[in-house]
Amino acid sequence: MDLPIVVGVDGTEPSLRAVDWAAGEAALRGAPLRLVYASLWERYEGALLAQELGKPLEEVMARDVVGAAEQRALRRRPEVKITTDVLPEEPEHGLVRVSGTALAVVLGCRGRGGVAEALLGSVSLTVAAHAHCPVIVLRGNHADQARSGTQGRIALGVGDGPSGSAVRFAVEEAFLRGVPLDAVRAWRRPAHVLSGHPPGAGGPALSERQRAGALLEDALRDAPADLKVDRRVVEGQARDVLAAVSREADLLVVGRRRHGHVGSRLGRVAHAVLHHTACPVAVVPELHSHPPGAVG
Repeated sequence: MDLPIVVGVDGTEPSLRAVDWAAGEAALRGAPLRLVYASLWERYEGALLAQELGKPLEEVMARDVVGAAEQRALRRRPEVKITTDVLPEEPEHGLVRVSGTALAVVLGCRGRGGVAEALLGSVSLTVAAHAHCPVIVLRGNHADQARSGTQGRIALGVGDGPSGSAVRFAVEEAFLRGVPLDAVRAWRRPAHVLSGHPPGAGGPALSERQRAGALLEDALRDAPADLKVDRRVVEGQARDVLAAVSREADLLVVGRRRHGHVGSRLGRVAHAVLHHTACPVAVVPELHSHPPGAVG
């Protein structure tokens, strides 16, 4: 059975943009699309209202929401097979659970701002930190509009840990779209080195730059020869470097470490780019069985 692209829907414009993006991704991969609405409506609806309607009011609304999302996806990509689900559980828990049988989970979130950031933290950050598959988060701008995918590049952030899963996901996205892969490794000179010390002059700064280059090459050692890959090592904090790179990309891919029975954590870099990048972000969990390389 083919694993689906799952998209969380709630009737808002950001979630409908996620439906559009997920439908395109499903068509690109030849995968089915699964539209999921999750909410603990039973906790909030009155028993009398539920008895009168035969079902909770929010369940009625949820069915309307997924139905509208299904029609939107069908209009956009009629060739994609679509299923819908309404789950009586918290969105974070429901989406993490279904991620175990998904190719990827796609989520939309609002533009920047205090309330929007709180919403991002309550759903997108939790799902991105604990999902069993890649999670793609679509950010809006201040006007709540997502930038269209016109840059023609996929970006990959390469960091210090294992990165086989993130690299493979980024390579596959670039290959399927027929666009170059922009692989970037940020590096910082040691704190005791004066900021005016030029990297090319040797010493600790040069060593750090060379190490960054070696990590980048190691992460990309299995990239297909027929894929155009631009390799860059850039001085600066990873979150700032990747935020800048995202302005010229259609998708930024970063890795997420797994910690066995202890659980998962998002990491500071992935957390930062989810809040500050200009393009959709894919957070890819690393599998223990994958060979070592480097992640974001």
